Parts: sequence; C-alpha cells; structure tokens
Amino acid sequence: NEYLTRVNLMQAADPESDTPVYQGQRVAVIGGGNTAMDAVRTARRLGAEKAMIVYRRSEEEMPARVEEIKHAKEEGIDFYTLHNPLRYEGDERGRVQRMQLQRMELGEPDQSGRRRPVAIEGETVWLEVDEVIVSVGVSPNPLIPQTFSGMEVTSWGTIVVNNETMQTADDMIFAGGDIVRGGATVILAMGDGRKAAMAMDAHISGRQ
Repeated sequence: NEYLTRVNLMQAADPESDTPVYQGQRVAVIGGGNTAMDAVRTARRLGAEKAMIVYRRSEEEMPARVEEIKHAKEEGIDFYTLHNPLRYEGDERGRVQRMQLQRMELGEPDQSGRRRPVAIEGETVWLEVDEVIVSVGVSPNPLIPQTFSGMEVTSWGTIVVNNETMQTADDMIFAGGDIVRGGATVILAMGDGRKAAMAMDAHISGRQ
C-alpha cells in the first residue's frame, strides 16, 4: 500500500518532507483487509475528522483479523459495509469531493468460499470525501515461479511448500510469507523465515 509505505518509511506525514501525502479530513479507505485497517487508522491518527471503511461484503466476510476490526471501531472508524464504489466526482483542481456508493447484498458463495456481493439495483448513496485510499487485495508476483521451472503453484498463484521446512518442489528453493499464504501478517512471514532458515541450515549441513 503506497500510502502506508510513504507514511511509515518516507516520513510523508510531515508536510516538510520531500513528498508529503495529502491529508484529507474525510478519508475513505476501500477494502476490508488488514492493510485497509492499518490505512484507515493511520489516516485517523494523522488528523482526519472522519475516517471510513467502504467494503462490498458484510463485516463477517471481511478478511481482516477480528482484532484489527475491533481496534478500528475503538478509534472511531465508520464502517460502510455492503457498499461498493461506483464513481467519483471532483473539483476543478481534480481533487475528489464525493463518491457514489452502490448498496450490495450477499448472494451465493464464490470460489473463495465467501458469499458473492450482488448490487441492489437502484439503491445508491453519495458520500462526501476529500481523500480516497484504495486497499483492495493482493496478488502474488508470478516472476519467481515463472523463472524457476518445476515450482508448484496453487490456483491463486501462491507457491506450494512443505509446511515444516518451507521448501518448494525444488528442494533448493524455499519460500514463505505472502507468496505462500496470500495476504497475511508480518508475524506469520517472520515465522516462515525462521522455519526456512533452520531447514536451510539442516539441508546444507547434511542433517536433513
């Protein structure tokens, strides 16, 4: 997420920095994952009067951890669940002023196992905003499995590994974190790295 990268690593929340971020007062974050929760809570802490999550499914369908959702609510974040952005309108400078949301309902489950959001025809609402941050999903970079032949991948594009050693189908290549799990947490990625490091050591020293 570019917003979080710039704020956390480039001091972009400081208006005197080289590339400061625009800090709106009515901030909408599109998405329902952990990164979306981080972004909306960051916007709130940086001074947004109103910070909102806009998500096309219900709260129960959100991929974010329950703790993340709970903390966001405790910080005063508004949740517009079962809403999906349709279009944006801006001023003469090209800055967003409001966005139109489509009301949704849940249909049958899709391939992810979550119920598919379906538009309720004729039911829309306008939301006044002056900043929109898009935080919708992640996808694995296909470069590595395309570069190394024989590496097994799932239908989602993630790399298949031995869960104990983090070895791929090529036992000289190890993988972990989001490229294996999909969108997950830094803590889980660190755990994968520790397991992989121990397995690499055992593999190189002949103990495996």
